[in-house]
Amino acid sequence: MNKVTLIGRLTKDPELRYTPGAGTAVTTLTLAVDRRFSKEGQREADFIPVVIWGKQAETTAQYVTKGKLIGIAGRIQVRSYDAKDGSKRYVTEVIAEEVQFLEWGDGPRGNSGSARSAGNGFDTGSDFGSGFEDMTPVDEGDIPF
Repeated sequence: MNKVTLIGRLTKDPELRYTPGAGTAVTTLTLAVDRRFSKEGQREADFIPVVIWGKQAETTAQYVTKGKLIGIAGRIQVRSYDAKDGSKRYVTEVIAEEVQFLEWGDGPRGNSGSARSAGNGFDTGSDFGSGFEDMTPVDEGDIPF
């Protein structure tokens, strides 16, 4: 089984390109993912290259920018190529199958803070960007146990 789920911030704006011939959209980005524990109180992150294909690639490049929080679900892929100096190089990257926008700016769709999927653009109803200001307090007398 090859599945990976990541939540992190973009280190720079996504780069959108199109393949020669077929013209398929492909977006590359680097995701900074915080590590669970840090050494000596220093925060550490891993910088993970991500590749997104098709309509999701175009949507991601259009609506998210450097510093925005996104979620990625996909698979890890290792590929190799021959460098100009004749050596063999290996690249490990995440191929995204699903992209979730967890933080929005005041872009074309607005709604700063609400989570959206790059695949369909519908609001998921979650609000990862803000705190608890939209939550309704629960009266402890209403809890049945």
